[in-house]
Amino acid sequence: MDIDTREIRFSAERLAEVYEIIGRYPEGRQKSALLPVLHIAQAEFDNWLSPEVMDYVADLLGIQPIEVYEVASFYTMFNLKPVGKYVLEVCRTGPCCLVGAEKLQSHLETKLGIKPGETTPDGMFTLKTVECLAACGFGPVMQVGATYYERLTPEKADELLEQFRKENKRATYC
Repeated sequence: MDIDTREIRFSAERLAEVYEIIGRYPEGRQKSALLPVLHIAQAEFDNWLSPEVMDYVADLLGIQPIEVYEVASFYTMFNLKPVGKYVLEVCRTGPCCLVGAEKLQSHLETKLGIKPGETTPDGMFTLKTVECLAACGFGPVMQVGATYYERLTPEKADELLEQFRKENKRATYC
């Protein structure tokens, strides 16, 4: 069993960015920096927030770890377990379902051999369902990293999967 024993620390560049964000808020209000700092932490630490990373963020902000856990577990944009290089977030609210989101999700499940919340054995893709992505007029919609893919069909999704396999790099939100 491989255990990552490295100490949890931001790179010097990321730490400077974190301190700049914290500095935007008055003394005693560092918790206000939590969301942007969690985004930085997720990007820095393999696209997920381990308990150790969340503890580190809590320490930097001078807040209790439970305050970080509550926020990180509330938002679907934060990953609380390791994910694939590409996190496929399919919108599952009414407008997208009316134009084929369920068909798209089913197609992705079959094509990738995984269910929502699971990652392909090769570590390439994680499938998630999410609430409204605010692109109701362009459904079905899937978000991958910072990019929205609209009016998707199973065929268009297949093309995207092939493109991602060729690129073979982690999709980012920044």
